[in-house]
Amino acid sequence: MNSKNSPAGSLRYEGCTLTGALSVLTQVRDAVTVVHGPSGCTHHNFSLLHAIAAEQDDCALPPLVSTGLAESEIIFGGEEMLARTLQRVADDGPAAIFVLSTCITETIGDDVCSVCARDFGLPVISVPTAGFLGGAFSDGLNAALNTLVALAGDGGVRERTVTVIGEKNLEFEVEENFAEVERLLGLLGLRVGVRFVRKMRFADFARLGSGSLNILREPALRPVGEALKQRFGTPYIDSFPIGLEGGVAFLEGAAAIMGIDPEGVVEAERVHQAEMLSSFADLRGAAVSPDPLTLGSLEYAPVRRVMAALDLRADTGGAGLSLPYSPPVGTAGIRRLLHRWRRRIHA
Repeated sequence: MNSKNSPAGSLRYEGCTLTGALSVLTQVRDAVTVVHGPSGCTHHNFSLLHAIAAEQDDCALPPLVSTGLAESEIIFGGEEMLARTLQRVADDGPAAIFVLSTCITETIGDDVCSVCARDFGLPVISVPTAGFLGGAFSDGLNAALNTLVALAGDGGVRERTVTVIGEKNLEFEVEENFAEVERLLGLLGLRVGVRFVRKMRFADFARLGSGSLNILREPALRPVGEALKQRFGTPYIDSFPIGLEGGVAFLEGAAAIMGIDPEGVVEAERVHQAEMLSSFADLRGAAVSPDPLTLGSLEYAPVRRVMAALDLRADTGGAGLSLPYSPPVGTAGIRRLLHRWRRRIHA
């Protein structure tokens, strides 16, 4: 749910611009990201990214380096400190270096782009991420994705594959949500080619435009979808499937774009959904007390329909049910939600 109404509001609900960009760029596993600013900016984000990765059973350390600006650089400028750091990182031979600006370096006026334009013997790519003028997490994420789109190539061959764009790398169920999308695509005989950007290598950007269909994580990423469509002519679906109806609509939309008859697949998915709901028959008629503010939002309509299908009665005296930050993806997402609710109702 995006509560962004103003710069002040976005900062309250979304978090740091730098973190948004790092959630994307640190997924390019053979590149290094240099944060140009005080060491605290890097340390805070390294700790956050590492903790979330550990929760996702991912042991890879975020490939982060700080320029470590101190008082003298803040007073006299940190461009040469950045240049020395870039050369030191380049000497280790990564595939590329991403450079993120921070609030302090933007404030003192360091020309990060001119430093990145020097010859370090490998691609050095600047991504503006200072958020002190009202930027928030989503601004950093979009800045990173839009910068990386410029690196896209089609690999010289159009493949009958699907590209997944803009996964929420910091959400706990990111792999489970991808698995559900992959399952639905598999029903249509389609496979995922590139995950932009999750667990990629820098060379993968060369075939970012090679797929026949792009799947966006959420509608907020339509500008990225449009940019790739204009450049490569690739159609896109603007959201992961949300809830049961969303899963069916996703199958129908992907099939229409790819010229596939979806009738048998859609019927099989409806049967799969009905069987899943019937396995939670023990919940029918239970009194529950979900968060009314979240449940009342438009994007949670699929959850309300599942509650209606199971005759769950909203009652302030019922079992308190938690709702995820993002609505459940597909049939599998609804199943995981109902498992959590079952444990709470029968506790």
